[in-house]
Amino acid sequence: MPLALLALAIGAFGIGTTEFVIMGLLPEVAGDFGVSIPTAGFLVTGYALGVMFGAPLMTVLGTKVSRKRMLMLLMGLFIIGNLLSALAPAFSVMLIGRVIASLAHGAFFGIGSVVAADLVAPDKKAGAIAMMFTGLTVANVVGVPLGTLVGQSVGWRVTFGIVALLGVVGLLGVAKLVPDMPRAEGVRLRHELAAFKNAQVLLAMAMTVLGFGGVFAAITYIAPMMTHVTGFADGSVTWMLVLFGLGMVGGNLIGGRYADRALMPMLYVSLGALAVVLALFTLTAHHKALAALTIVLIGALGFATVPPLQKRVLDQAHGAPTLASAVNIGAFNLGNALSAWLGGLVISAGFGYTAPNWVGAALAAAALLLAFLSAALERRDSKPGTLVAEAVPTDQPAAVHC
Repeated sequence: MPLALLALAIGAFGIGTTEFVIMGLLPEVAGDFGVSIPTAGFLVTGYALGVMFGAPLMTVLGTKVSRKRMLMLLMGLFIIGNLLSALAPAFSVMLIGRVIASLAHGAFFGIGSVVAADLVAPDKKAGAIAMMFTGLTVANVVGVPLGTLVGQSVGWRVTFGIVALLGVVGLLGVAKLVPDMPRAEGVRLRHELAAFKNAQVLLAMAMTVLGFGGVFAAITYIAPMMTHVTGFADGSVTWMLVLFGLGMVGGNLIGGRYADRALMPMLYVSLGALAVVLALFTLTAHHKALAALTIVLIGALGFATVPPLQKRVLDQAHGAPTLASAVNIGAFNLGNALSAWLGGLVISAGFGYTAPNWVGAALAAAALLLAFLSAALERRDSKPGTLVAEAVPTDQPAAVHC
């Protein structure tokens, strides 16, 4: 794998750290600014919304810039956003900093996926995408726990300052290691938008929303589930999240490896197994060892879908994949928000803290059905009888080729 992928992975590590570390630092941030925990939660919501809307916005703005330069500009935004968060004199300023940092998220992963895929041979594209996303998964194993520890020990501002330094390292890495790849000739914004007329692109994005939504339906409420149902102490929740992160790392690498060999079968297996494991989590959540094992499996199976889904979008939006790739990153965050809302509904309805697992299982099963539908449509469209001859005069019969 080219060294340029290391630069992309470092950027992904910083982005993954800043996205998730705030969840462990909400009490400290709320206390410093004198706001409630729910109010401080807007730092999470604002970031997610920034990713969803920022991914297409920043990608469109960058259509006239080379991909390398756009990646550098995005890392610059990331650095500014985290520095503003670290130095914020008021909560509103920190919220602005979080939104600025989030604007880099979706476009970085979207454009980075295209760059990573272009750096390697066609049969290694999913593996290259997975290598970049390894930075995001490792962030959940190393960056988030360490960032939380630093924030709780010496102050949350130090954590965001360190994250900004990670952004500087990522920026220098992109500048030094990523080749200056010119934009595809003849590709304009209308070509990028035309990709969304492709049913396969939309189906892949729907699979992203539902499949990864299944993961976050359970993981969003992992703390109350582990403490109230499983019986873990409050301090053990961090270790449960580390286990989840380890599963993410393994699943991401496996998904990248096998998606290059058999993309759709990889989706069938990972989504089907994810639906089953999430359904079983309602039972295994009552046993400490089984709950820990299930959390690892959820992380592994959930992230095993990421490289194949991202590659699926790139393949189907061939010729103008950048915007579709970035929007698919926003689809992950849309799935997170949707599943967290649905999980909260079933808890509020009195079904208990394990009820979101059933929601997650249903979402993953729906994604599996869409995968079967996508494959069926692809087989239908690839049959010789479905090909339509172009530019055939209406007064002459088209030749039929057997």
